Amino acid sequence: MKQALQLKIGQQLTMTPQLQQAIRLLQLSTLDLQQEIQEALENNPLLENGEDDQDHPEADQPQSIEATEHKAAEDKKNSDSDPETTDDHQPADDWNNDIPEDLSTDSSWEDTFQHGSAPGPASGELPADYSDTSEESLQDHLDWQLNLTPMSELDQLIASAVIDGIDNEGYLRSSTEEILEHFQQSEPELFAEVEVDEIEAVLRRIQQFDPPGVGARDLGECLAIQLRQLPEDTLLLKEAINVVTHYIHLLGSHDYKALMRKARLKEPQLQEIIRLIQTLNPQPGSSIAPITAEYVVPDVIVTKQKDVWQVALNPDTAPKLRINTDYASLIKRADSSADNTYLKNHLQEARWFIKSLLSRNDTLLKVAQEIVFRQEGFLEYGEEAMKPMVLHDIAEAVEMHESTISRVTTQKFMHTPRGIFELKYFFSSHVSTSDGGAASSTAIRALIKKLIAAENPAKPLSDNKIAQLLDEQGIKVARRTIAKYREAMNIAPSNERKRLI
Repeated sequence: MKQALQLKIGQQLTMTPQLQQAIRLLQLSTLDLQQEIQEALENNPLLENGEDDQDHPEADQPQSIEATEHKAAEDKKNSDSDPETTDDHQPADDWNNDIPEDLSTDSSWEDTFQHGSAPGPASGELPADYSDTSEESLQDHLDWQLNLTPMSELDQLIASAVIDGIDNEGYLRSSTEEILEHFQQSEPELFAEVEVDEIEAVLRRIQQFDPPGVGARDLGECLAIQLRQLPEDTLLLKEAINVVTHYIHLLGSHDYKALMRKARLKEPQLQEIIRLIQTLNPQPGSSIAPITAEYVVPDVIVTKQKDVWQVALNPDTAPKLRINTDYASLIKRADSSADNTYLKNHLQEARWFIKSLLSRNDTLLKVAQEIVFRQEGFLEYGEEAMKPMVLHDIAEAVEMHESTISRVTTQKFMHTPRGIFELKYFFSSHVSTSDGGAASSTAIRALIKKLIAAENPAKPLSDNKIAQLLDEQGIKVARRTIAKYREAMNIAPSNERKRLI
């Protein structure tokens, strides 16, 4: 086989760095975009926030190179000649000269120095407006109570191990046998004669701590601990303790007939017991354990003005950036020095970044406007009026690729009078109707939820019955599809939704 060199001319599409940056910014969420903008402002001196115009009106007025260099030289000269000057160019040591030689014995500091700064807090003291933002964990809350409980040193060690085994929901996830085995392996001399009963005794002490129900090993024990702390004259208290201790599985499966037969209860008594149990907390630790709140910042805001739905970008998520005119004026065309090249490169990067942000905002606004136009029924009447819509529909309307629409609608949120929704929420598959039309799967989920909310708790609707009711409304949905939608909405099956009250 003979080797040879050949010249070939061809064309191919390549992604420029500017296009890569635009695509990357397009798929960023609001929080990630704000972090990206902050990093760009810190790393690029020719990029600045345009929202500072009101505070610095002179920022829009470019200065000449000579004026800029003269100002820098003056600042350097002042800093070199007097490094310890204060804000009003007075030497720091000159305040000693203002102290009068003779002070009367009954004079105060404020009588002599009227313009002194306010005295700070004394050493070891906190200012009046100080607030401790640290959150107390469940373990901290239990340790605090343990320190106030008189116990022997051995019981203190056992109690600390028990508290360490309690999770944020308030349940003990380690058995007493495992706790004892751990101590016998780590400290065999001290725990050689300790038995499981002593671990159980310490555990019962901790189960009397706040919050009620903490330290339980299962749901039945948790509810029983809370019931035992109620007043003794509580109606059907003993019967309720018996139910949660021995028949919690029947109560969970809503097998009320078997429960009434085994616990020897009548239906009115069981109804009263269920009411009592519903007042208890199945997760006692949640009232103490800190909960981190997560906030969603909408990218677009939808409002109705004069019977017309208006879409606008959230100004808080789209800050105005601009080129720093002071640094840009220092760039010289024919200069190839390192400093001038540095400024040129950063100027180009700043322009690309601003252009990519504008492109992202325009694309996001265009897609959001098309979604609102197609889903006005949802904004007017709710989920039941949601129309079926896929990515291809929006891509064809705005003349973009489906991948671009997918990037725009991922982790982007819309604020509407009905709440805040991710843009992905408005897309759903369609289900054929008897009249030849189509219904959105989101609308079908809303109908299912509405039917279940209006059902008789004693005789809940089965999936087959829900499918029949939807068929009467002209929507043909299979029973397995109903089950899939119901599970997606975290709705239990009919046998678990059965209630006596």
